[in-house]
Amino acid sequence: MLFAGLSSAYIVLRGVPSWENIHLPSLVWGNTLILVASSVTFELARRAVKSDGKSAVRGWLAITAILGIAFVAGQFQVWRQLNASGIYLSSTLHSSFFYVLSGIHAVHILGGLAGLTMVTIKAWSGRLSSMSFEPLRLCATYWHFMGGVWLYLLLLLVLA
Repeated sequence: MLFAGLSSAYIVLRGVPSWENIHLPSLVWGNTLILVASSVTFELARRAVKSDGKSAVRGWLAITAILGIAFVAGQFQVWRQLNASGIYLSSTLHSSFFYVLSGIHAVHILGGLAGLTMVTIKAWSGRLSSMSFEPLRLCATYWHFMGGVWLYLLLLLVLA
């Protein structure tokens, strides 16, 4: 609901005469590819658990975590690049929305990383199997949803 409300505000304010678009650093697209790749690796972990591939599950979860951390670190780098270009949170309405939406999304990814950590601990302690993998399934659903939210936000911020 938070993203929906902010999206509505973005669309409405896009029409004000003082609106100024900002140029997003190209790293945003690289970060997007990293997040999409992390969704793929999470899905591979989910499929591996169904066939009781314990080492594959652990490996795919580790890769997913690394990619998730890389996405958040990449977002910090995007914000630094914007700052270096003189584009701050309060520079324009567009920059305000970019910082707020990408920041809230990054916090949600950090929450997903916390869940992923708990699932990974379960995987390493042998508490995930083809008969018992609900925590992994739920965490994967959240992760994929956050990936979809990011794609939506990026399209909104770039195309709307």
